Amino acid sequence: MALDEALLEAAAHSDRPVLRFYGWNEPAASFGYFQKYAEVERATSLRPLIRRPTGGGIVPHDADWTYSLVFPPDHEWYSLKAEESYRCVHEWVRSAFTGLKVGTDLAPGGKRSAPDRCFVGYVKSDLLWKEKKIAGAAQRRNRLGLLIQGSVQPPPVAPTRTDWEQAMREAGTAAEGIAWSDFKLDAQLQARALSLATQKYSQPEFITRR
Repeated sequence: MALDEALLEAAAHSDRPVLRFYGWNEPAASFGYFQKYAEVERATSLRPLIRRPTGGGIVPHDADWTYSLVFPPDHEWYSLKAEESYRCVHEWVRSAFTGLKVGTDLAPGGKRSAPDRCFVGYVKSDLLWKEKKIAGAAQRRNRLGLLIQGSVQPPPVAPTRTDWEQAMREAGTAAEGIAWSDFKLDAQLQARALSLATQKYSQPEFITRR
């Protein structure tokens, strides 16, 4: 969470977007920036609970595949409405699954959605596999840029995570003409992420503030 916020802060001075894949070393749950901690605590038994810099509901992290996208303010995605950027990111994920011969669909509307729990029901443009939600995302857009944090709960027929990450890169190249390059964290960005991790995201005052 800290690194994603640090990347968002640095986006205004960047000339290109960043796609980051990451995982979890223990079962956990992240929850939206504006959610009330007491309600989250009652709604899930997963621990630890981590407040995200983005909105949205509770996301279980155990066997899921997580990623983030950061766009600078001069990128075309930044100017999209939230509903449009939500659809675009899931079209990208769907294209990746298509390349892996896994059929998925974008939800045309909502069904049995629980506003506080991301993977209970679904909303428009969520990614579905056999009418079950398998991918959701949360966003934060400010003057510095656009941050999208996404989670994929892979279906039983999915290949490996490594295959999916490669398919995401290939789908980005096919659809957007992206020429990928490795992103190196400089000392300043690493220091900022560490500061946010220790002084904000690991602090009970921030986690339970609402």
